[in-house]
Amino acid sequence: MKYSAILFTLLAAVGQAHAAKSCDELKSEIAGQLDKKGIKGYELTIVEKDKAGEAKVIGSCEAGSKKITYSRK
Repeated sequence: MKYSAILFTLLAAVGQAHAAKSCDELKSEIAGQLDKKGIKGYELTIVEKDKAGEAKVIGSCEAGSKKITYSRK
């Protein structure tokens, strides 16, 4: 539950303003925020917008054409 609340907060912070950022830049920024919160054992993956599958989408990049997903290891 704690991780869900943190992820929701991060998702809200990332928002649509980051949709135009490069995916690598945004992924690094999100990873930094997760690390700063002490979250361990996660994986961030850049995927095409329609290939997110079961993973939680926590960011959008490259003008919305790709998504950054979060999953626990």
